[in-house]
Amino acid sequence: MECGDLSPLSSVAGDLSRRCWRQVASDQSADKSAHSKNSPESHRESQTTAPNILAFLAVSRLNFTMLTIEMINEAAARIRGSVHRTPVITSRSFNEATGKEVFFKCENLQRAGAFKIRGATNKIRSLTEEERRRGVAAFSSGNHAQAVALASREAGIGAVIAMPEDAPKAKVAATQSYGAEIIFYDRLKQDREEVAIQIAERDGRVMVPPYDDYLILAGQSTCGLELLEEVPDLDCLLAPCSGGGLFAGVSTAAKAKSPRIRCFAVEPDTADDTRQSFLKGERVTIPPPPTIADGLRVQSPGTLTFPILQKNAEDVLTVSDQEIIETIKFFLFRMKLLVEPSGAAAAAAVFSGKLPRDTKRVGVIVSGGNIDADLLSQFLQDQVVKQEVA
Repeated sequence: MECGDLSPLSSVAGDLSRRCWRQVASDQSADKSAHSKNSPESHRESQTTAPNILAFLAVSRLNFTMLTIEMINEAAARIRGSVHRTPVITSRSFNEATGKEVFFKCENLQRAGAFKIRGATNKIRSLTEEERRRGVAAFSSGNHAQAVALASREAGIGAVIAMPEDAPKAKVAATQSYGAEIIFYDRLKQDREEVAIQIAERDGRVMVPPYDDYLILAGQSTCGLELLEEVPDLDCLLAPCSGGGLFAGVSTAAKAKSPRIRCFAVEPDTADDTRQSFLKGERVTIPPPPTIADGLRVQSPGTLTFPILQKNAEDVLTVSDQEIIETIKFFLFRMKLLVEPSGAAAAAAVFSGKLPRDTKRVGVIVSGGNIDADLLSQFLQDQVVKQEVA
């Protein structure tokens, strides 16, 4: 399938994504920097922007019905041959430790080291020829950056990506090696969406967002589709949750295949914007969160992804950094798998006993393996010390 070769459904979704992305990012930025509700300035601003927001919500409501199994199947066909069908593995040791039968979808073995290549490839292969000539822009702390860079290189288009100054060095190096230009920003002082939007508007580039785009979501969904094709009789499914694109995608695919499956999103307890939002029933914004899981530091759930999470999630579970670390060590030393902190979050929820006791056959998305070399070195040194003491 050639770039820009879309079915009517995907073409409509792509057009809506292009038209509504600027408003999505604007709304997210407004969430973080809104004036006091009682100020005259805030009142005048709400009067001015209300029609635009209402129009956007009308488009968004249409979009919410569009992440269907048909669109996911289209994405699977479009990206086939460009991404790996990653293995589903089991571990007797992990099962014995948790009292569950766990099936790991190993996206840490994916191209560019994470699931993100699925959505980025689906989006970029859906661009028109005119959009391809303009190139793309994106923002990411690492995995989405690498995915966009790689997918862009393979499509023969230019990519400029906004990354935080404290992004893991390995992810920065990988992104550069794929040929992307990187613009760094201060995550404590600058809004990452706005930085990327300025780049896109300055150069006329197409935005490739990390999650708030239905072509991205359809691509990420293929991970869940493959898991359910291999293990169709799961009781439940867990996925790490940041902006919510992975969870929204895989839970939609899973419920299309198995409507009674129970779906759980997982995030760090110090970066619990999704759990707070889930409990409150609306999107909540938190300060920049401190966590070892650099890929799960988003401050608010996605505008498009959150309603899907509300529909599909039974609960949002949280894990501590220490629980993530213990799970990474189990993966590394017992299962011989290299997994990054964000990628281990869902497994950590199982390993630390966060699931309901009546769940037995459990699917877990291991979302990535791009661990920082310094962090890996620390884990290895800890293991050496542990062995010496023993």
